[in-house]
Amino acid sequence: MDVAQWLRSLGLAQYEQAFRDNAVDVDTLPRLTSDDLKELGVTAVGHRRKLLDAIAHLNDTSGLAVKDRLGRVERSVERSASRPALVHSGAERRQLTVMFCDLVGSTVLASALDPEEYRAILNAYHSACTATIARFDGFVAKYMGDGV
Repeated sequence: MDVAQWLRSLGLAQYEQAFRDNAVDVDTLPRLTSDDLKELGVTAVGHRRKLLDAIAHLNDTSGLAVKDRLGRVERSVERSASRPALVHSGAERRQLTVMFCDLVGSTVLASALDPEEYRAILNAYHSACTATIARFDGFVAKYMGDGV
């Protein structure tokens, strides 16, 4: 991977010379920290954040060993020369909370009731859950498992 090309793909070509002057190559790039970027002259917080996010993506996909703060290897995957170049997707990380609920005895209930009656009971339950979640400004993405 060419570090200069990687910087250009992120729209941060202005840092190519600083990376070159400081011998930042494909082996050192995945270990750069926010402080390192400041030393390289990346003063804009937005640029540092963009670089750190891209480095995290690089660590996830490049096959380089990732070390924690104590220097222990968390995972290691062989590098591949045929790996495609990274493309910045513009995606962003967001916090997500997922709630899963199961009704005690629902299997027995489903086998004892007519399918339409069972569906009406589940719909009432889902409506009550949705109303409660919405009351606390939550978002409900409905998923009905098992074809229900």
